[in-house]
Amino acid sequence: MLQLVNLSNYASDLELIHNNPVCLEAFLNHHHLDGLEMMFCDSWNPRVHKKQWIQGVHLRFWPNWLDFWRGDRAELLRQFGSDAQIEACYGALTREGWLNVYRENLRIAKMAGAKYVVFHVSQARIPELFHWQFSFSDRQIIEATVEVINELVQSIPGDMELLFENLWWPGLTLKDKELTALLLDSVKHPKAGIMLDIGHLMNTNPELKNQDAGVDYVLKIVDNLEEYKHYIHGVHLHYSLSGNYIKQSRGAAMPQKDILAAAMSHVLRIDEHLPFSSPCVKKIINCVQPTYVVHEFMYTSINDWSEKIRIQQQALQYKER
Repeated sequence: MLQLVNLSNYASDLELIHNNPVCLEAFLNHHHLDGLEMMFCDSWNPRVHKKQWIQGVHLRFWPNWLDFWRGDRAELLRQFGSDAQIEACYGALTREGWLNVYRENLRIAKMAGAKYVVFHVSQARIPELFHWQFSFSDRQIIEATVEVINELVQSIPGDMELLFENLWWPGLTLKDKELTALLLDSVKHPKAGIMLDIGHLMNTNPELKNQDAGVDYVLKIVDNLEEYKHYIHGVHLHYSLSGNYIKQSRGAAMPQKDILAAAMSHVLRIDEHLPFSSPCVKKIINCVQPTYVVHEFMYTSINDWSEKIRIQQQALQYKER
């Protein structure tokens, strides 16, 4: 089992490590981590994010993409207002152009030596994040994801694992074994699997009151996957107990000003990315036996990041040497 942390090459994350590989290496060594799950938002600088540290790459993702994939121009113009805004969002105006954005992301992942890539399986228009009345079903999103992946599969090396991540919005929630099977059985990649995001799965049950109840819920969902639980090769480890906020905010109208900022704030109040402190979390690791455990957090400083990793490793009874 490899213990990793998430990192991107956004400007804020570069500032976090002072754009300095010595700082990053010291951080990884201090916590006895095996490397990084990177998100490349720009070209890769191997001087800063060294190849020997990169185990996986989280591919770019668009929370709202299915109207674009379906070519629903009227709906896109209703949402974005102009072709320029559509292109600014997706990096292209055509399916093929958008696929090329993914292909470039995959090319960088291959260059960086990633052993796996992560692909989000979810879809929600911005107003739906607030009112929870969704335009597409889990099945529609999974079927469209299969279409996208099978267009990209030639760009994914055969020895690179393709891990699908669950979310709480419509798509792959892991609560339906048959839909999980549909995704895994339909993609034309030989090493398809699951990146089990613990906090995202907890977000599907707003009645959870504490970490231990969350662990029990996760184990129940995993058990219900039956033979497909063996496709879980990685875990994004963090927890969320945002049920009260979910229930209070469900059905809210979308704000009329600063919509993107309001949506981001809303999502982060649901998806808390907090470190497990209860040793009960070991039950998930013992059950799943993942190859990769990614301590996935939001962080305000390198000290905040370090403390969250320390708390979670202590819960796992991981002893520093």
